[in-house]
Amino acid sequence: MASQNSANTFRTTLIKEHAHTQARILEIDTPHGQITTPAFMPVGTKAVVTGMTPDDLVTTGSQIILGGNTFHMLCSPGLEIIEKVGGMHRFMGWDRPMLTDSGGFQVFSLSKKSDICKIDDEAATFRNPKSGKIIRMTPETSIEAQKIIGADIIMAFDHCTPTSDNKDFVEDAMIRTHRWLNLSKEYHEKNPKSAYGFHQALFGIIQGAGFRDLREKSTAFITSLDLDGVAIGGESIGYDMEKTVEILDWIIPMIPKNKPRYTMGVGANPQDLLNVIEKGIDMFDCVAPTRNARHGAVFSGKIVKKNGWVAFESNHPGGRINLNNQQYETDTAPIMEGCSCLTCSKHSRAYLRFLLKSESIDYFTLASIHNVQVMQDACKAARECIMENAR
Repeated sequence: MASQNSANTFRTTLIKEHAHTQARILEIDTPHGQITTPAFMPVGTKAVVTGMTPDDLVTTGSQIILGGNTFHMLCSPGLEIIEKVGGMHRFMGWDRPMLTDSGGFQVFSLSKKSDICKIDDEAATFRNPKSGKIIRMTPETSIEAQKIIGADIIMAFDHCTPTSDNKDFVEDAMIRTHRWLNLSKEYHEKNPKSAYGFHQALFGIIQGAGFRDLREKSTAFITSLDLDGVAIGGESIGYDMEKTVEILDWIIPMIPKNKPRYTMGVGANPQDLLNVIEKGIDMFDCVAPTRNARHGAVFSGKIVKKNGWVAFESNHPGGRINLNNQQYETDTAPIMEGCSCLTCSKHSRAYLRFLLKSESIDYFTLASIHNVQVMQDACKAARECIMENAR
Protein backbone atom coordinates (compact mmCIF):
# COMPACT_ATOMS: atom_id res chain seq x y z
CA MET A 1 0.00 0.00 0.00
CA ALA A 2 1.23 3.54 -0.76
CA SER A 3 1.60 5.75 2.27
CA GLN A 4 -1.15 8.32 2.60
CA ASN A 5 -0.57 11.94 3.60
CA SER A 6 -1.69 12.06 7.22
CA ALA A 7 -2.16 15.84 6.90
CA ASN A 8 -4.82 15.22 4.20
CA THR A 9 -3.65 18.22 2.19
CA PHE A 10 -2.41 19.16 -1.27
CA ARG A 11 0.97 20.85 -1.26
CA THR A 12 3.49 21.69 -3.98
CA THR A 13 7.22 22.18 -3.35
CA LEU A 14 9.72 23.29 -6.00
CA ILE A 15 12.82 21.08 -5.57
CA LYS A 16 15.20 21.87 -8.45
CA GLU A 17 15.31 23.82 -11.71
CA HIS A 18 17.44 22.98 -14.72
CA ALA A 19 20.16 25.55 -15.33
CA HIS A 20 19.68 25.93 -19.09
CA THR A 21 16.04 24.99 -19.74
CA GLN A 22 12.74 25.60 -17.97
CA ALA A 23 12.55 21.98 -16.76
CA ARG A 24 12.06 21.49 -13.04
CA ILE A 25 11.28 18.96 -10.33
CA LEU A 26 8.30 19.38 -8.01
CA GLU A 27 7.20 17.32 -5.05
CA ILE A 28 3.42 17.25 -4.88
CA ASP A 29 1.85 15.92 -1.70
CA THR A 30 -1.67 14.52 -1.96
CA PRO A 31 -3.87 12.58 0.47
CA HIS A 32 -2.90 9.37 -1.36
CA GLY A 33 0.84 9.92 -1.49
CA GLN A 34 3.59 12.03 -3.02
CA ILE A 35 4.35 12.65 -6.70
CA THR A 36 7.80 13.65 -7.90
CA THR A 37 7.59 15.37 -11.27
CA PRO A 38 7.96 15.23 -14.20
CA ALA A 39 5.26 12.56 -14.05
CA PHE A 40 3.44 10.73 -16.86
CA MET A 41 -0.11 9.62 -16.03
CA PRO A 42 -1.34 6.42 -17.73
CA VAL A 43 -5.01 6.80 -18.63
CA GLY A 44 -7.78 4.66 -17.15
CA THR A 45 -10.69 6.47 -18.84
CA LYS A 46 -13.25 3.75 -18.05
CA ALA A 47 -11.86 2.84 -14.59
CA VAL A 48 -9.09 0.64 -15.95
CA VAL A 49 -5.77 1.20 -17.71
CA THR A 50 -6.55 -1.39 -20.36
CA GLY A 51 -4.29 -4.43 -20.17
CA MET A 52 -2.63 -3.38 -16.90
CA THR A 53 -3.30 -4.13 -13.24
CA PRO A 54 -2.46 -1.66 -10.46
CA ASP A 55 0.58 -3.81 -9.65
CA ASP A 56 1.72 -3.57 -13.29
CA LEU A 57 1.43 0.22 -13.08
CA VAL A 58 3.48 0.39 -9.89
CA THR A 59 6.14 -1.87 -11.40
CA THR A 60 6.58 0.52 -14.33
CA GLY A 61 7.17 3.44 -11.95
CA SER A 62 3.77 5.09 -12.41
CA GLN A 63 3.13 7.47 -9.52
CA ILE A 64 -0.26 8.85 -10.54
CA ILE A 65 -2.93 7.85 -13.04
CA LEU A 66 -5.86 9.51 -14.74
CA GLY A 67 -8.62 7.27 -13.46
CA GLY A 68 -12.34 7.23 -14.13
CA ASN A 69 -13.31 9.96 -16.58
CA THR A 70 -16.32 11.86 -15.24
CA PHE A 71 -18.40 11.47 -18.41
CA HIS A 72 -17.82 7.72 -18.64
CA MET A 73 -18.44 7.14 -14.92
CA LEU A 74 -21.76 8.98 -15.21
CA CYS A 75 -22.72 6.64 -18.05
CA SER A 76 -21.37 3.40 -16.56
CA PRO A 77 -21.34 2.07 -13.90
CA GLY A 78 -23.01 5.20 -12.54
CA LEU A 79 -22.03 7.43 -9.66
CA GLU A 80 -24.27 5.63 -7.17
CA ILE A 81 -22.19 2.47 -7.58
CA ILE A 82 -18.90 4.37 -7.32
CA GLU A 83 -20.10 5.98 -4.10
CA LYS A 84 -21.37 2.75 -2.58
CA VAL A 85 -18.00 1.05 -3.02
CA GLY A 86 -16.14 4.00 -1.48
CA GLY A 87 -14.82 5.89 -4.49
CA MET A 88 -12.60 5.32 -7.48
CA HIS A 89 -9.46 4.39 -5.54
CA ARG A 90 -11.20 1.42 -3.94
CA PHE A 91 -13.17 0.60 -7.07
CA MET A 92 -9.98 0.32 -9.17
CA GLY A 93 -7.73 -1.05 -6.43
CA TRP A 94 -5.34 1.88 -6.89
CA ASP A 95 -4.16 3.40 -3.60
CA ARG A 96 -1.87 6.10 -5.01
CA PRO A 97 -2.54 9.60 -6.36
CA MET A 98 -5.22 9.97 -9.01
CA LEU A 99 -6.44 12.74 -11.30
CA THR A 100 -9.77 12.73 -13.06
CA ASP A 101 -11.03 15.04 -15.79
CA SER A 102 -14.27 16.95 -15.87
CA GLY A 103 -15.88 15.37 -18.93
CA GLY A 104 -15.19 18.49 -20.99
CA PHE A 105 -13.22 16.65 -23.67
CA GLN A 106 -15.95 14.03 -24.18
CA VAL A 107 -18.55 16.81 -24.36
CA PHE A 108 -16.40 18.47 -27.03
CA SER A 109 -16.16 15.20 -29.00
CA LEU A 110 -19.88 14.50 -28.75
CA SER A 111 -20.86 18.07 -29.66
CA LYS A 112 -19.61 17.40 -33.18
CA LYS A 113 -22.85 15.41 -33.46
CA SER A 114 -25.58 17.82 -32.40
CA ASP A 115 -28.13 15.02 -32.01
CA ILE A 116 -25.98 13.51 -29.22
CA CYS A 117 -24.71 16.60 -27.39
CA LYS A 118 -25.55 20.31 -27.39
CA ILE A 119 -23.57 23.00 -25.59
CA ASP A 120 -25.03 26.28 -24.35
CA ASP A 121 -23.74 28.91 -21.95
CA GLU A 122 -25.11 27.06 -18.93
CA ALA A 123 -24.31 23.41 -19.59
CA ALA A 124 -23.77 20.53 -21.97
CA THR A 125 -26.77 18.33 -22.62
CA PHE A 126 -26.10 14.85 -23.95
CA ARG A 127 -27.67 11.45 -24.30
CA ASN A 128 -26.19 8.55 -22.35
CA PRO A 129 -25.00 6.26 -25.16
CA LYS A 130 -25.81 3.18 -23.04
CA SER A 131 -29.17 3.98 -21.46
CA GLY A 132 -30.43 6.75 -23.71
CA LYS A 133 -31.06 8.92 -20.64
CA ILE A 134 -30.66 12.66 -21.12
CA ILE A 135 -27.94 14.14 -18.88
CA ARG A 136 -27.39 17.86 -18.40
CA MET A 137 -23.86 18.50 -17.12
CA THR A 138 -23.16 21.85 -15.49
CA PRO A 139 -19.98 23.05 -13.76
CA GLU A 140 -21.63 22.20 -10.44
CA THR A 141 -22.72 18.68 -11.41
CA SER A 142 -19.29 17.97 -12.92
CA ILE A 143 -17.54 18.95 -9.69
CA GLU A 144 -20.05 17.01 -7.60
CA ALA A 145 -19.45 13.94 -9.77
CA GLN A 146 -15.68 14.31 -9.27
CA LYS A 147 -16.20 14.46 -5.52
CA ILE A 148 -17.98 11.12 -5.72
CA ILE A 149 -15.19 9.74 -7.90
CA GLY A 150 -12.84 10.97 -5.18
CA ALA A 151 -9.69 11.78 -7.20
CA ASP A 152 -6.91 13.79 -5.55
CA ILE A 153 -6.84 16.27 -8.44
CA ILE A 154 -10.04 17.36 -10.15
CA MET A 155 -10.59 19.60 -13.16
CA ALA A 156 -12.89 22.55 -13.64
CA PHE A 157 -15.58 21.92 -16.27
CA ASP A 158 -14.47 23.51 -19.53
CA HIS A 159 -15.41 23.87 -23.16
CA CYS A 160 -12.54 22.05 -24.86
CA THR A 161 -11.74 24.11 -27.94
CA PRO A 162 -11.09 22.65 -31.39
CA THR A 163 -8.32 23.84 -33.67
CA SER A 164 -10.17 26.53 -35.56
CA ASP A 165 -9.49 29.70 -37.57
CA ASN A 166 -12.84 31.10 -36.37
CA LYS A 167 -11.58 33.45 -33.68
CA ASP A 168 -15.07 34.51 -32.56
CA PHE A 169 -16.01 30.88 -31.91
CA VAL A 170 -12.75 30.21 -30.03
CA GLU A 171 -13.20 33.33 -27.92
CA ASP A 172 -16.79 32.38 -27.07
CA ALA A 173 -15.61 28.94 -25.93
CA MET A 174 -12.86 30.56 -23.85
CA ILE A 175 -15.30 32.96 -22.18
CA ARG A 176 -17.63 30.04 -21.46
CA THR A 177 -14.68 28.10 -19.96
CA HIS A 178 -13.86 31.06 -17.69
CA ARG A 179 -17.46 31.39 -16.58
CA TRP A 180 -17.66 27.67 -15.87
CA LEU A 181 -14.38 27.85 -13.94
CA ASN A 182 -15.80 30.50 -11.61
CA LEU A 183 -18.84 28.31 -10.97
CA SER A 184 -16.67 25.20 -10.51
CA LYS A 185 -14.43 27.00 -8.03
CA GLU A 186 -17.39 28.41 -6.09
CA TYR A 187 -18.96 24.96 -5.76
CA HIS A 188 -15.64 23.31 -4.84
CA GLU A 189 -14.82 25.87 -2.15
CA LYS A 190 -18.07 25.14 -0.31
CA ASN A 191 -16.61 21.69 0.39
CA PRO A 192 -13.04 21.13 -0.79
CA LYS A 193 -13.10 17.45 0.16
CA SER A 194 -14.25 14.34 -1.64
CA ALA A 195 -17.30 12.36 -0.57
CA TYR A 196 -14.85 10.27 1.50
CA GLY A 197 -13.22 13.11 3.42
CA PHE A 198 -10.03 13.54 1.35
CA HIS A 199 -8.89 17.01 0.32
CA GLN A 200 -9.10 17.58 -3.45
CA ALA A 201 -7.03 19.99 -5.53
CA LEU A 202 -8.80 21.96 -8.28
CA PHE A 203 -7.05 22.80 -11.57
CA GLY A 204 -8.32 25.33 -14.12
CA ILE A 205 -7.83 24.84 -17.86
CA ILE A 206 -6.32 27.37 -20.24
CA GLN A 207 -8.08 27.55 -23.62
CA GLY A 208 -7.74 29.83 -26.64
CA ALA A 209 -6.77 27.41 -29.43
CA GLY A 210 -3.95 28.77 -31.61
CA PHE A 211 -4.50 32.47 -30.96
CA ARG A 212 -1.70 33.98 -28.88
CA ASP A 213 -3.74 36.87 -27.49
CA LEU A 214 -6.53 34.52 -26.39
CA ARG A 215 -4.10 32.03 -24.82
CA GLU A 216 -2.46 34.86 -22.90
CA LYS A 217 -5.82 36.29 -21.87
CA SER A 218 -6.98 32.86 -20.68
CA THR A 219 -3.71 32.29 -18.79
CA ALA A 220 -4.05 35.65 -17.03
CA PHE A 221 -7.60 34.79 -15.96
CA ILE A 222 -6.83 31.25 -14.79
CA THR A 223 -3.77 32.29 -12.77
CA SER A 224 -5.64 35.21 -11.17
CA LEU A 225 -7.88 32.76 -9.30
CA ASP A 226 -5.05 31.16 -7.27
CA LEU A 227 -6.06 27.58 -8.06
CA ASP A 228 -4.08 24.52 -6.97
CA GLY A 229 -2.71 23.94 -10.46
CA VAL A 230 -2.95 24.99 -14.10
CA ALA A 231 -3.80 22.80 -17.09
CA ILE A 232 -3.27 23.66 -20.74
CA GLY A 233 -6.05 22.19 -22.87
CA GLY A 234 -7.66 22.32 -26.27
CA GLU A 235 -7.60 20.03 -29.30
CA SER A 236 -4.18 21.25 -30.50
CA ILE A 237 -2.40 20.30 -27.27
CA GLY A 238 -0.72 16.94 -27.80
CA TYR A 239 -2.15 16.44 -31.29
CA ASP A 240 0.06 19.11 -32.89
CA MET A 241 3.34 19.07 -30.97
CA GLU A 242 4.87 21.97 -32.91
CA LYS A 243 1.89 24.15 -31.97
CA THR A 244 1.89 22.78 -28.42
CA VAL A 245 5.48 23.92 -27.88
CA GLU A 246 4.72 27.31 -29.44
CA ILE A 247 1.74 27.81 -27.10
CA LEU A 248 3.89 26.87 -24.11
CA ASP A 249 6.46 29.50 -25.13
CA TRP A 250 3.67 32.08 -25.01
CA ILE A 251 2.19 31.24 -21.64
CA ILE A 252 4.70 29.46 -19.36
CA PRO A 253 6.30 32.78 -18.28
CA MET A 254 2.84 33.85 -17.03
CA ILE A 255 2.23 30.83 -14.79
CA PRO A 256 3.52 31.09 -11.20
CA LYS A 257 6.39 28.73 -10.44
CA ASN A 258 4.63 27.28 -7.40
CA LYS A 259 1.75 25.88 -9.46
CA PRO A 260 1.87 22.43 -11.12
CA ARG A 261 1.57 22.70 -14.90
CA TYR A 262 -0.31 20.00 -16.79
CA THR A 263 -0.51 19.56 -20.58
CA MET A 264 -3.63 17.54 -21.30
CA GLY A 265 -3.25 14.76 -23.87
CA VAL A 266 0.53 15.02 -24.38
CA GLY A 267 2.48 11.76 -24.63
CA ALA A 268 2.09 9.98 -27.95
CA ASN A 269 5.79 9.11 -27.66
CA PRO A 270 8.67 9.72 -25.21
CA GLN A 271 10.09 12.66 -27.17
CA ASP A 272 6.77 14.53 -26.79
CA LEU A 273 7.18 14.32 -23.01
CA LEU A 274 10.78 15.50 -23.13
CA ASN A 275 9.82 18.44 -25.35
CA VAL A 276 7.22 19.79 -22.92
CA ILE A 277 9.29 19.01 -19.81
CA GLU A 278 12.03 21.16 -21.33
CA LYS A 279 9.48 23.99 -21.56
CA GLY A 280 8.53 23.70 -17.87
CA ILE A 281 5.63 21.20 -17.82
CA ASP A 282 5.27 18.88 -14.82
CA MET A 283 2.43 16.47 -15.64
CA PHE A 284 0.89 14.90 -18.75
CA ASP A 285 -1.46 12.11 -19.77
CA CYS A 286 -2.13 10.28 -23.02
CA VAL A 287 -4.05 7.18 -24.08
CA ALA A 288 -1.71 6.58 -27.05
CA PRO A 289 1.03 4.49 -25.38
CA THR A 290 -1.37 1.77 -24.23
CA ARG A 291 -3.78 2.09 -27.17
CA ASN A 292 -0.99 1.85 -29.73
CA ALA A 293 0.58 -1.05 -27.84
CA ARG A 294 -2.63 -3.07 -28.17
CA HIS A 295 -2.46 -2.64 -31.95
CA GLY A 296 1.17 -3.71 -32.28
CA ALA A 297 2.99 -0.36 -32.09
CA VAL A 298 5.66 -0.49 -29.37
CA PHE A 299 8.45 1.95 -28.56
CA SER A 300 11.93 1.06 -29.75
CA GLY A 301 14.91 3.36 -29.39
CA LYS A 302 17.10 4.65 -26.61
CA ILE A 303 16.93 7.43 -24.04
CA VAL A 304 20.13 9.47 -24.16
CA LYS A 305 21.55 12.49 -22.39
CA LYS A 306 23.40 15.00 -24.53
CA ASN A 307 24.10 18.72 -24.52
CA GLY A 308 22.71 19.00 -21.00
CA TRP A 309 19.30 17.56 -21.82
CA VAL A 310 17.54 14.29 -22.72
CA ALA A 311 16.33 12.85 -26.03
CA PHE A 312 14.65 9.69 -27.26
CA GLU A 313 16.57 8.49 -30.29
CA SER A 314 15.10 5.94 -32.67
CA ASN A 315 15.58 4.75 -36.22
CA HIS A 316 11.85 4.00 -36.49
CA PRO A 317 9.02 6.39 -37.47
CA GLY A 318 7.39 7.81 -34.35
CA GLY A 319 9.92 5.90 -32.25
CA ARG A 320 7.89 2.71 -32.67
CA ILE A 321 8.07 -0.65 -34.41
CA ASN A 322 4.94 -2.44 -35.60
CA LEU A 323 4.89 -6.06 -34.48
CA ASN A 324 2.31 -6.85 -37.15
CA ASN A 325 5.12 -6.69 -39.69
CA GLN A 326 6.38 -10.08 -40.82
CA GLN A 327 10.02 -9.06 -40.40
CA TYR A 328 9.65 -9.66 -36.64
CA GLU A 329 8.34 -13.23 -37.02
CA THR A 330 11.71 -14.78 -36.06
CA ASP A 331 13.35 -11.76 -34.42
CA THR A 332 14.84 -12.90 -31.11
CA ALA A 333 15.76 -9.40 -29.89
CA PRO A 334 13.72 -7.64 -27.21
CA ILE A 335 11.45 -4.81 -28.30
CA MET A 336 14.02 -2.28 -27.13
CA GLU A 337 17.63 -2.98 -26.23
CA GLY A 338 18.49 -1.81 -22.73
CA CYS A 339 14.86 -1.57 -21.59
CA SER A 340 14.41 -2.83 -18.03
CA CYS A 341 10.72 -3.65 -18.28
CA LEU A 342 9.39 -7.12 -17.51
CA THR A 343 8.48 -7.65 -21.17
CA CYS A 344 11.91 -6.87 -22.59
CA SER A 345 13.72 -8.80 -19.86
CA LYS A 346 11.89 -12.03 -20.71
CA HIS A 347 10.38 -11.95 -24.20
CA SER A 348 11.44 -11.51 -27.81
CA ARG A 349 9.81 -9.61 -30.64
CA ALA A 350 9.04 -12.97 -32.27
CA TYR A 351 7.10 -14.21 -29.24
CA LEU A 352 5.21 -10.96 -28.83
CA ARG A 353 4.29 -10.95 -32.51
CA PHE A 354 3.02 -14.51 -32.11
CA LEU A 355 0.83 -13.44 -29.17
CA LEU A 356 -0.45 -10.43 -31.10
CA LYS A 357 -1.37 -12.45 -34.19
CA SER A 358 -2.97 -15.08 -31.92
CA GLU A 359 -5.12 -12.34 -30.35
CA SER A 360 -3.89 -13.36 -26.92
CA ILE A 361 -4.94 -11.11 -24.04
CA ASP A 362 -1.46 -11.67 -22.60
CA TYR A 363 -0.10 -9.62 -25.49
CA PHE A 364 -2.09 -6.55 -24.37
CA THR A 365 -0.53 -6.69 -20.93
CA LEU A 366 3.06 -7.28 -22.06
CA ALA A 367 2.98 -4.59 -24.75
CA SER A 368 1.30 -2.04 -22.48
CA ILE A 369 3.81 -2.67 -19.69
CA HIS A 370 6.65 -1.96 -22.12
CA ASN A 371 5.22 1.28 -23.54
CA VAL A 372 4.34 2.71 -20.13
CA GLN A 373 7.77 1.72 -18.76
CA VAL A 374 9.49 3.64 -21.56
CA MET A 375 7.41 6.74 -20.80
CA GLN A 376 8.26 6.52 -17.10
CA ASP A 377 11.93 5.93 -17.88
CA ALA A 378 11.94 9.11 -19.98
CA CYS A 379 10.56 11.03 -17.00
CA LYS A 380 13.15 9.45 -14.72
CA ALA A 381 15.97 10.41 -17.10
CA ALA A 382 14.64 13.97 -17.18
CA ARG A 383 14.59 14.12 -13.37
CA GLU A 384 18.16 12.84 -13.21
CA CYS A 385 19.28 15.38 -15.82
CA ILE A 386 17.63 18.24 -13.93
CA MET A 387 19.44 17.19 -10.74
CA GLU A 388 22.76 16.91 -12.58
CA ASN A 389 22.35 20.35 -14.19
CA ALA A 390 20.52 22.21 -11.44
CA ARG A 391 21.02 25.94 -11.13
